[in-house]
Amino acid sequence: MEHLTKDERNARGRLQDMVRKSGTSLAALSRLLGRNPAYLQQYVSRGSPRHLDEPDLRKIAEFLGVSERVIATRIFADGGVEEASSGYNAEGNGRSREWIDVPRFALGASAGPGALPDKEISYDSFRFSRRWLAEQGLERAVLSAIRVEGDSMEPLLSDGDEILVDRAKRPFRDGVHVVRLGDTLMVKRVAASGQGKLALISQNLAYPPIHVASDEVELIGRVVWKSGRL
Repeated sequence: MEHLTKDERNARGRLQDMVRKSGTSLAALSRLLGRNPAYLQQYVSRGSPRHLDEPDLRKIAEFLGVSERVIATRIFADGGVEEASSGYNAEGNGRSREWIDVPRFALGASAGPGALPDKEISYDSFRFSRRWLAEQGLERAVLSAIRVEGDSMEPLLSDGDEILVDRAKRPFRDGVHVVRLGDTLMVKRVAASGQGKLALISQNLAYPPIHVASDEVELIGRVVWKSGRL
């Protein structure tokens, strides 16, 4: 990366550090952008591409909850790339602003028989107070918002509710999770059922539990909050 400027190397270092602290990975973030899983690793370690495209930069900054300037490598009109102290708290989780933008994804987690997800690209965001997130114990969460589809989690979750999913990597514990089973994205209560198996349980008793081996299902994240119309 000898051809890169000091500012460009620093921006890449901040991005790598923030991704690590968020509990996700450069490969996962590359997939979120609709890119090859190696895209951001090559950007960070090889300097290729030299600059992120504006749509990619915006999505990454939104996902991490930081100003685009913190991870930008291009020069801004008012004097250059922004250093970590201007929008990134190196001692915390990269979210030093008063408000956090949580990306909304145009896909549904089925609470019924299952649904094929659309391409995972953020189309909008919810804005939450950092203080409120801290009060909820979510100051270190990696949050995304998606929609519930179906009735199998009623009355806990209803069709059309939007839920916040914490995608940070944490030790598993029983609770309501968004999971991927094959090509199907679902929201279920997930419980360990012994001998390396998990039970995917619906709140609506009309739906029987689904028993799977733990390596057959991907735990996307834990559901930590919901919203819906009255």
